[in-house]
Amino acid sequence: MERDDFARRLASLRESKGVSAREMSLSMGQSPNYINGLENQKNFPSMKHFFDICEYLEITPGQFFDFQVSNPLKTAELIEVTKGLNTDSINML
Repeated sequence: MERDDFARRLASLRESKGVSAREMSLSMGQSPNYINGLENQKNFPSMKHFFDICEYLEITPGQFFDFQVSNPLKTAELIEVTKGLNTDSINML
């Protein structure tokens, strides 16, 4: 994965969660500009910090790299809801 792909994905997922880069940085125990530095391609996270980012975003590392899903958290919620539906209801979707 290229640094710019990572930066764009991080920004997109963070925005989907509805938090600012500063808020996310501080919530993760980092400096206020940590996420901003990643999104502006000035830095790249260590593996530990990458896992911390995924935990904060409430997604798996696999979901982070699945570019076909724009909002993995909402997609997972939707899948959970559909598990209780009968066949006719699923077909209607």
